[in-house]
Amino acid sequence: MNFSERSFSTLVVSSSSKFNEFLKPILAERHCEPVTTVENVSAAKRAMNEREYDFLIINSPLTDDPGIKLSIDSSEGRGTVCLLLVRSEWYDELFAKVSEHGVFILPKPTSVSAVSEALSFLSSAFMRLKLISKKTNSLEEKMKEIRLVNHAKWVLIEQQKMTEEEAHKYIERRAMDNGLTKTEIANEILKVSSIQ
Repeated sequence: MNFSERSFSTLVVSSSSKFNEFLKPILAERHCEPVTTVENVSAAKRAMNEREYDFLIINSPLTDDPGIKLSIDSSEGRGTVCLLLVRSEWYDELFAKVSEHGVFILPKPTSVSAVSEALSFLSSAFMRLKLISKKTNSLEEKMKEIRLVNHAKWVLIEQQKMTEEEAHKYIERRAMDNGLTKTEIANEILKVSSIQ
C-alpha cells in the first residue's frame, strides 16, 4: 500500500470539545481513520484494551489525569505512536520527560499547520516501527528454527551416533529429498525420538 493511501486508526483523548472540532478536519486530511474520541485516561485505557490504535493524541490536561504516564506507557509498550499537546508553560519540562520515550509533544496553543506537520512525523514514525517490528519477528522466527534444528541434530548425535556435520547433512538431505523445510524434518526427528 502506498504511504499516502495508508489510514491510521486514531484515539483522541481530550475533554475539550473545541479542540476536538479543531482536530477533526486535520485528522480527515491526514487519513486518520477510524477516530475514537474519549474524555479521560480511564476511558482511553478501556478503549486501548479493546483494540490497538496506530496514533494516540492526548490533549493535556484531562479531567482525571494529565495524561503524561499514558503517553509514555503507550509509546513504550505498544505499536502506538503518541502526540501529546500541553500548555506552553509546561512544554520544556515535559519535553525532557517524554521525548526520550518516543512521545511527540507540541505546545498549546497550536496551529493547524503544526498539528498537520506533527501528524506527518507520527506517520513516518509509525511506518518505521512497523518495519522494525516485522524484521524483529522475522529474526525471532529464524532463531526459533535454528534452535529446533540444533536440538534435532543433538538427538541424532546422541541416538544415531552421528557427528555434528553428519547430522547437519542428514537433515539437509532429508529436507531436499522430501521437499520439506529443515524445521519440518527437525520436528519429525524430535517426534520419533520422543516415541523411542
